Amino acid sequence: MAVNVKGLKDNARKTSISELNARLADGIALGLAIKQAHWNVKGPNFIAVHELFDTVYARLQEHIDVMAERVQILDGVAVGTAQKVAADTTLKEYPTDLVKAQDHIKAVCERMRDHGEKLREAIDTTDEAGDADTADIFTAASRTADKDLWFMESHLE
Repeated sequence: MAVNVKGLKDNARKTSISELNARLADGIALGLAIKQAHWNVKGPNFIAVHELFDTVYARLQEHIDVMAERVQILDGVAVGTAQKVAADTTLKEYPTDLVKAQDHIKAVCERMRDHGEKLREAIDTTDEAGDADTADIFTAASRTADKDLWFMESHLE
């Protein structure tokens, strides 16, 4: 049983660690995709889109950190190396040949939608396993992802 958590069944703990690490891989991959877009975006709305990417990235990083810390609380190992993220992410690889703001926004939004869907699945999985606290972490991340997706999609014509 986890050193720091009493009253949480071992299956719930293991399920949560697995879901947290899976969502970490996707979150880190999404963050890198957002940075790729941030660094390479061009167009008439450059500064607005450039800054939006940075804002979305920062909010995503807050949730990634909470997830990684929850893994530690559950006596697991948070896995976030470049090699493991590349091997474990379920998100599509981000194209490196995009330049136009609209193309970057569409590509980031596609990955954000996929990430949001997986977060919602993780809410149900961890709640059903008996770890409402981890489900709550995923709920908060999902809420932010949905709002950021709305902000991003609002830039599309």
